[in-house]
Amino acid sequence: MIFSKSDFPLLKWSFLACTLSLLLSGGAIWLSSDYVDQSLKARQQAQLHLIDARKQLNDAQSDFENMSIYAREYASLVDYKIIGGEQRLDWMEGLAKLHQNQLLVDFKYTIAPQQNYSPSPTLDMGNFDLKLSGLSLQLDLVHEMQMIKFFDALRSNIRGWFIIDHCTLERAGTNSPGEVLPVTQLKADCTGGWITMKKKGTP
Repeated sequence: MIFSKSDFPLLKWSFLACTLSLLLSGGAIWLSSDYVDQSLKARQQAQLHLIDARKQLNDAQSDFENMSIYAREYASLVDYKIIGGEQRLDWMEGLAKLHQNQLLVDFKYTIAPQQNYSPSPTLDMGNFDLKLSGLSLQLDLVHEMQMIKFFDALRSNIRGWFIIDHCTLERAGTNSPGEVLPVTQLKADCTGGWITMKKKGTP
């Protein structure tokens, strides 16, 4: 096809229209690409927010479950007289019942005033202080198993966290030939006590 100069005025508007169409198409493509990029960024941001929200929800559910577990454990410790004040009267009544059960030939005891207790190794007790009400026991025994059964009964029948520090055993005495053996064969001196947990700052 051959164009002459007389054809240019006729084609000028067509070229302009074509050029304008190309410019508009390019602008539309650029705007579309920019919109897609922004949409992708917005989508990624929304996904990050969703992941963070799910994590916070899972953390909240986990905290709620942990609080329920801790609440049950705390209530159990309160019920067992480990958290709270000194239960000296309960301990004395419990020891009196053990004396009536005649698990030993005889025993005597002394409960010392309550003091702060620092275990070894140390424990992180958080908002609580450990207290120890020391117990000294003098036991009259026929044989060693009586002492073991006595401490088993003490832990089973008297609520609290009871610990034994140490026990010293010695024979009650020797007999002359032909002399009847005494009822008490062994004597034991034991120390230990009841540990209680008290919130810091409470009297």
